[in-house]
Amino acid sequence: MGRSFDTLVIGSGAAGLTYALEMAKRGSVAVVTKRDRLESNTRYAQGGIAVVVDRDDSFDAHVKDTIVAGDGLNNPRIVRLCVEEGPARLQELLAIGVAFTRAAGGGELDLTREGGHSARRVVHAKDTTGLSMEQALVAAASAHPNIEIFEEHHAVDLITRKKLGMRGEDRCLGAYVLDARTNRIEAFLGRVVLLASGGAGKVYRYTSNPDIASGDGIAMAYRAGCAVANMEFFQFHPTCLYHPAAKNFLVTEACRGEGGILRRLDGHAFMVDYHPMKDLAPRDIVARAIDSELKRTGDPHVVLDLTHKDPRFLEEHFPGVHAKLLGFGIDMRTQPIPVVPAAHYCCGGIVVDEHGRTSLPGLLAAGEVTHTGLHGANRLASNSLLEAVVFGHRAAVVAGDLQRALPARDVEVPEWNTGSATDPDEGVLVSHAWEEVRALMWNYVGIVRSNKRLARAQSRLTMLEREIREDYWNFVLTRDLIELRNIALVATLVVECALMRQESRGLHYTLDYPERDDAHWLRDTVVARGSRSR
Repeated sequence: MGRSFDTLVIGSGAAGLTYALEMAKRGSVAVVTKRDRLESNTRYAQGGIAVVVDRDDSFDAHVKDTIVAGDGLNNPRIVRLCVEEGPARLQELLAIGVAFTRAAGGGELDLTREGGHSARRVVHAKDTTGLSMEQALVAAASAHPNIEIFEEHHAVDLITRKKLGMRGEDRCLGAYVLDARTNRIEAFLGRVVLLASGGAGKVYRYTSNPDIASGDGIAMAYRAGCAVANMEFFQFHPTCLYHPAAKNFLVTEACRGEGGILRRLDGHAFMVDYHPMKDLAPRDIVARAIDSELKRTGDPHVVLDLTHKDPRFLEEHFPGVHAKLLGFGIDMRTQPIPVVPAAHYCCGGIVVDEHGRTSLPGLLAAGEVTHTGLHGANRLASNSLLEAVVFGHRAAVVAGDLQRALPARDVEVPEWNTGSATDPDEGVLVSHAWEEVRALMWNYVGIVRSNKRLARAQSRLTMLEREIREDYWNFVLTRDLIELRNIALVATLVVECALMRQESRGLHYTLDYPERDDAHWLRDTVVARGSRSR
């Protein structure tokens, strides 16, 4: 039968824990997380959380900035509710002890500005905002008697009535989960289930994301029949550290917000050639500008120059970045920082409504795993943490009603059946397939695309998915095999959406359709599972 809870949460980032803390007021909550409880995309968010708190700022201005950054594809109603609910969610974070940075004298919250924002509205904890939020949320959840956190537990697939061959309306019952420490798969059941598993940056070879970001929630929801939208809009952060020893270190957007200048290796400040806002332009424009300069010059990287700033200001405002760079032998006070773009944020995801409800009864979703309509074709800086806490809270508002409305579980869920699967004696097949998926996505489905590149990626992904499916059923499941299956599916969804959108908008730029086409494409690209199994 497995483990049974009132609420099952998959993911331990800001969205999942915000929701879990609310749901713990009503019953038992299980939080399943792939690594340790602190390891999530949230903890690596450096910049901050965008919230209107300054008297000289306004909700209207934040809404406008979000829609401009999203290239007009946002859902204005969703944008407004997120912006207007931000201050209340910020107060909740303060109440649980998030140590946001205060202005001189320790009074008002210190506000910084990032690319695409018309005002200072980014609340931050120096340059480790995500870590500060995650630590406070984890501490609150760990101390709550109704919340049990299962570390090193990797969700394999959702359990639904349809998958169990039951008649009547489909419904999510829970998930099969691999305990990575014992290699045992067990059913975790919940009267309501929240997917808050984060993003999918590991689909690309170069990414700012941690290793956990393999698109598991998107893949599981798609396989369960949920619609997925706007996967072509994958944000590439302009400034990832370029260094042979750095795996995925992000140089925060706030460095440009506080006066950082992007330069070619010959010293030219090139953003003046691309956008009126220069270095404060939205991320998609900056990333394409860097990509263009690198292809034109053949240089391996550009540099982000802050050497004109007061050294003490840099030490105090960016202590995390400063310390990390010193570890790599780079002093940001005296040396420009070598940077390149890298896959950073998935603006598409599982289609949800204004309360995080998916099309599958009993299944909610929140955070980067979703498509809410907030981001449109490009995410405005620091709106991700805002979306996570707003929708984590909004999902909890309706979850109680879902629990009461859904019928009691009327099925015995079978144990996981390994069948004739054997331990993989060809582990090299998994590792090579993993690298091939990520390489072809980087080469063919990156910052600049074309139909020819996308078609080549699609053809190879079709073959890879078939090979991976054989391994999935023939081998005893491991974490690597589960993640490989998921990134291959998510990669295919990115390509399918990119081929559908015959225009260039926001993060999707294609050589075949270089112009924006509002007449035909002011709409989302939505894909849902058809007859073929993935």
